[in-house]
Amino acid sequence: MQTGTAAQDQARTAAPVLVASDLDRTLIYSSAALALGMPDALAPRLLCVEVHESKPLSYMTEDAAALLTRLSDETLFVPTTTRTRKQYQRIRLPGAAPKYAICANGGHILVDGVSDRDWHASVLDRLAGECAPLAEVRAYLSATTDQTWVRKHRVAEDLFTYLVIERDLLPEGWLELFGHWAGERGWTVSLQGRKVYAVPKPLTKSAAVRELARRTGAALTLAAGDSLLDADLLLAADRAWRPGHGELADSDWTAPHLDVLAERGVAAGEEILRRFRAAAAG
Repeated sequence: MQTGTAAQDQARTAAPVLVASDLDRTLIYSSAALALGMPDALAPRLLCVEVHESKPLSYMTEDAAALLTRLSDETLFVPTTTRTRKQYQRIRLPGAAPKYAICANGGHILVDGVSDRDWHASVLDRLAGECAPLAEVRAYLSATTDQTWVRKHRVAEDLFTYLVIERDLLPEGWLELFGHWAGERGWTVSLQGRKVYAVPKPLTKSAAVRELARRTGAALTLAAGDSLLDADLLLAADRAWRPGHGELADSDWTAPHLDVLAERGVAAGEEILRRFRAAAAG
């Protein structure tokens, strides 16, 4: 019986099932996002999978950790995140270290932790040819926002930008105007919680997943995610799941091959992993 790395290698070489999953609020959860609605004595045991500035930051249930360990042995599991490489590398997921990971919303494919230079170069070429430059978008944001409602301006990997805002103070009509302006320049805008993202339209998780499916000869692609930036990823998969929370749930987003889960919070992460394993087993 093969386990661990040997089983994972066998899965990769025999038309593997590729499992591309978002992380934050899909598989891992901050304390504010856990949604533990049960009595304290019935709450699940939690495993901390991320520490930031010496403080625990993200969690999954212990049962989810066991499921992910088995899933990593059985399939080609690919963490697929909008996080930067530095932010992703803070996470310590259970199970075998993933061979591949997708960071910066598809801007980087990591192979054994190292960015694939050819992929990143191809992304930069496409952005240069199809979108207004990042500097132009940042200049617009600087000119149309102020500190009464914007707490932080951030740039991720020199690929896209986002604001951390006080959502209750967001000026009426600003988001719609920004979305129209950005759309004419090849960018997309989304509001997710307290963050306003501006991302070049060609910068997608789905493009990176398709590239990995091509490289590995994946027989089946499974995906999960909760946010608007995950929609293209879910559409590109053969089967997909979303939790009962998040921006996609709030907008009742769906697709023919998408299963909508009733579970919310960390319980949804556990259920997604169960669904991945059942689908991969056929």
